[in-house]
Amino acid sequence: MRHIVAALLGAIFASVVPAQCQVPELQSIPFSSIQGVSVGNAQDDAAGTGVTVFRLTVPGRAAVEIFGGGPASRETETIAPERNHPLNALVFSGGSAYGLAASGGVASCLEEHGVGYDTGIALVPIVCQSCIYDLGYGSASERPDERMGYAACEASFSANDPRSGNVGAGTGATVGKAAGMQQAQKSGIGYAAVRMGALQIGVAVVLNSLGDIYASGQKIAGMLTPDRSSFADSYTTLLLTTGDNLFTSTTNTTLAAVFTNGDFTPAQLKHLARMASAGLARSINPVFTTADGDTVYAISVGPDEDKVTANLDAVGAICATLVEEAIADAVHSSQISEQVYVEMVTRISATPK
Repeated sequence: MRHIVAALLGAIFASVVPAQCQVPELQSIPFSSIQGVSVGNAQDDAAGTGVTVFRLTVPGRAAVEIFGGGPASRETETIAPERNHPLNALVFSGGSAYGLAASGGVASCLEEHGVGYDTGIALVPIVCQSCIYDLGYGSASERPDERMGYAACEASFSANDPRSGNVGAGTGATVGKAAGMQQAQKSGIGYAAVRMGALQIGVAVVLNSLGDIYASGQKIAGMLTPDRSSFADSYTTLLLTTGDNLFTSTTNTTLAAVFTNGDFTPAQLKHLARMASAGLARSINPVFTTADGDTVYAISVGPDEDKVTANLDAVGAICATLVEEAIADAVHSSQISEQVYVEMVTRISATPK
């Protein structure tokens, strides 16, 4: 997939860079190398849910695009380009709308560390959050709360821990749910990052989709047959679905965030988030349904004096490919045994409503 990005960059730069200039090499780097963001996680493995906090070491410009029909989110209007409030932390969690309580704990943690907008009376941290629906895995009654949000934020001060798989917000993530949880598969949180000269770009994805997952045109995860012996097809199942409300059987939401030291305005970051969503569309089918709250953030990190001038369209093209790679990472790093998966799902179906 990297060679596709390199070829695309060559085409983009060929029209704007003199022939004697060489396009900088695109190099894979660990997400932890992205300067200006520190990741902390907290989770309840028994309940199958968790929180991931992306704490910005310097308040950052940010923007968001919401594509799905059922987002659970907090304070996204504060980072709209016309408001442009500096972001202190982005929170991804499970718990659906109940999980939004986690941000209260994140805000308290940041306040204790002296982080937030100074109103003259108190510090008010700017914290945005988006949640996945993971109530059909593990426990429907145990959700991320202020305590878990606080723990994840505190962890981001102790270490930078962008682990992939069944951790943090990815603890209860699943894919391929058009026929319900009994035929779905486990996924999680995934990362991908590159550098090109001084420019750094990193992507995090919490993969929790109604649709099936593809990489290079091949299905790598998603809906299974009723006996879980082979792949079925979410797209075909959706075509046969009657009525308009997919929430009667399952709810989902895939979350993505782009972090870059590129020097972009909030309006440009909103366009970057929109371009990055192409990676979701290339990897997930169906995507952006009414039962998904699919959301993409784009954040410019680090001090302003360290930011790098970069071509918006080139960075957007790279972001879309990194989203694909982070999605594949979320799948490959989140493998659990069939027995464990079935036990976690069966526990929910056996719980009295």
